[in-house]
Formats: sequence, structure tokens, C-alpha cells
Amino acid sequence: MNDRNRSDADAALNPLAIGLNERLEAAAPEILAMLSSMGRRLYFPKGILSQSAEAKQKATRFNATIGIATEAGGPMHLASAANQLPNITPAEAFPYAPPAGQPRLRERWRDKLLAENPSLHGKRVSLPVVTSAITHGLSLVGDLFVDPGDRIVMPDKLWGNYRLTYEVQRGAKVATYPFFADGGFNAEGFVQAMAENAAGRDKLIVLLNFPNNPTGYMPTPAEGEALVAALIAQAEAGTRLVAVFDDAYFGLFYHLGAPSMTESLFAMVANRHPNLLAVKLDGATKELFVWGLRCGFITLGPGRAESADEVADVLDAKLRGAIRGGISNISQLSQSIVCKVLESPSVDAERAQKLATLRARAEKVYQIANEPRFADSWDVYPFNSGYFMCVAVKGVEAEKVRLHLLDTYGIGVIAAGPTDIRIAFSCLEVEEVKPLFEDLDKAIRDMR
Repeated sequence: MNDRNRSDADAALNPLAIGLNERLEAAAPEILAMLSSMGRRLYFPKGILSQSAEAKQKATRFNATIGIATEAGGPMHLASAANQLPNITPAEAFPYAPPAGQPRLRERWRDKLLAENPSLHGKRVSLPVVTSAITHGLSLVGDLFVDPGDRIVMPDKLWGNYRLTYEVQRGAKVATYPFFADGGFNAEGFVQAMAENAAGRDKLIVLLNFPNNPTGYMPTPAEGEALVAALIAQAEAGTRLVAVFDDAYFGLFYHLGAPSMTESLFAMVANRHPNLLAVKLDGATKELFVWGLRCGFITLGPGRAESADEVADVLDAKLRGAIRGGISNISQLSQSIVCKVLESPSVDAERAQKLATLRARAEKVYQIANEPRFADSWDVYPFNSGYFMCVAVKGVEAEKVRLHLLDTYGIGVIAAGPTDIRIAFSCLEVEEVKPLFEDLDKAIRDMR
């Protein structure tokens, strides 16, 4: 959108949106320019929710603002529902949650981020906003920053839902580059893809998913530093960059082959350049093994440290507006459970035990899949983290192998491309690894 068209569009904005945009213009004009047309329109209304919040503080006699039914000073509820939740009070389960999430949970997740990402110390980033897991966070990124025709750069080993979210729903274009080179992450290809797609554009969105789905790869420390340097260099060249870090499998690091990074690139990128906005998407889903609770987070790291708090406040309001207008709020019950888990004195030990179980499975896969006897059937892509690993099958199409393996051997895997088979070792017991790969080898030979 050119400046004149943008000016005409801005004239029709709600006054609350205009006010937010003016604050952003004063604090970080580069980030205002990153917003999509919807992002510029978004605001959090001063309506029922804001009036209810005021009443919660000041209505000492009667509060007739709340959009739920109450009795005896708490939420009205059915005993048959409350009885299912012996360790959760009705107030923790049944009322609506605030659009940005429970304040206590947001604080606890920020504590977790600081504990696990040393590079965040001293950085100015937003308080995490609660999302309905990471897919919802990706959609919110689309609301705020993605217009039809925008380019989103990501590696060719990618989660297919990215295309549905950004190409199908937002009309953007996903531009890919080869994920691997010389046995590791293709940092040179990443630099080239950014430069090519930034040509003639003021804004570029970059999405990096580590540990990666489908490959299970986490960069080495040297590769991580190269990625950060590349992002800063592109920002210095004048491109306004929205750098999105999908950290769905964060913490599941096994260091197979060589040590990998153990913190998010978000922590290393936040506050590094005015043209570079870092966005972290993560969640309890995999990190706390609560997939069905659908509790995720979006955290923003503005490029200017000196105005980061103001920028975070503005973008928080726009995110709340997007959540309010889209799904209203996230499950109160899910948030209460996740908050209690984070505050449990045993959570660290419990997570460590699950990590050890997954590491044992990954180590067994690494050993078996790389055995010389399978060299004629596949090449193993590097993997060291997460839930998954991939092999490139030789001499036959991956989809044909998948179907034959399913129909003849009763084994399910994912065909992740013309040659690639993705195996989720996260759902394999250690003793199941060897027979799975032996049968995969047989299926490939059958198909030849």
C-alpha cells in the first residue's frame, strides 16, 4: 500500500486505532510500517470488557456488568461439572478469562522464558499474551503483520499448516530455500533467500521453526550466531523484518552428533535493531505435555530497547483486539491448569524425566537409522531435538512407501515430500525403534 492509499485508509480508522498507531509512530515508526492493513485497524474496544474491569475494581455494592451468571459470590455452575475438577475451584474453571490471558499465568510464563534463555536478561520484551496454542499465535501474527502479496521466507522442510495460515487464509507467498547444506543448517541459503525476497520490498517476514518439524533439527551455537548476524545485516540494509520464531518443541534438546543451541533465537534477536521485530511463539502444548489444553503464548521483542515498553503496550492492545474479535478469550480452565503446573515444586523434575525418556528414544533412532545396512534404502537428515526425524528414501516415491508400509506392515509414518519420510519417535517405545526401521527397509525394497 502506498503512502497516499494508507493515509486514506487511516482516515477511516476507529479513533482508538488511530491513537495506538500514533503512539507507535512516536515510539517506533519502523514497527508501525510493519503492520498489515488489519494490524493498523486493530484496537481493543472500551466497551463491555473495559467497563467490567473498572466495575471489578470499584463496584463495592453490586456488579451488574459481568456476562456470566453468579450465585453465592461465585460463578453459577453445575455440581456435575465441578465434581470433575477436584483440585480446581469453580472460579478457576468456569468464568471467562481476560482476552490477553490470566495475569498470573502471563507472569509465570515470562519467568520461565527468563530462566531458560540467558540472552533475555536485560532485554525489554513484552509480557507474553496467552493464545489458543501456537497455531492461533501464527494466525495472530497474520492479523497484525501479513497482507496479501507479502513474502514469508522459511526453509523447505516446513510444517504444512504454515501455507494454510499464510497463503490460503492471508494471500501471502511462502518463499523457501533448502534447509540443509553440508550436514547442517543452510545459513548461506537463508541469507540469499532473504536478500532475493527483500529486493523491491520494504518489509519481509521470516519464519524459523526450531527444533524443526519435520526434521527434528536444532542449530548448533555457531549456526545460531550466523542466523542472528544474517537477520541484523538484513535489517541494517534497510529491510523491515518481522522475525517469527516458532518454538513449539523448545527444551527437547538431545545433542545428537554435536551440541545444539539450548535457547531461543528470539532471546538473541530482541532489541538488536530498530528494523527487526522479534516474535516468539511457544506454549505448554509440547513443553508441558498438555496438547489438548491448547495453551500457547506470543511474546514480542521490539528492536528499540528504549521504547520497547511503549511498543509492547500498543501491540498488546492490538493483540487483545484481535483475540476479542476472533475467539473472545482462551480457556480459563486450561490456563488455570497450566499455571498450577508451572508453580508446582515438582515440575522441573517431572519435565526432566520425560526429556530423558524422549532422549533415549532419539538416541536409539540415531543409532539404528544410521546403520550401514540401511545405506541403500535411505539417507538420514540431521536431527538432534524435538519429536521427529526424516529420511530421504532411495529409488521409490515416499508416498508409495508410506502406503505399502501401512497396508502390508501395519506401520504408520508421514510422507513429508516426494522423497521424505517423517518418523515421530516421540510415540515409539525404545524397543519399537529397531523393528520399525527394519520394516521400513523391507517396504522400500518391496517397492523396488
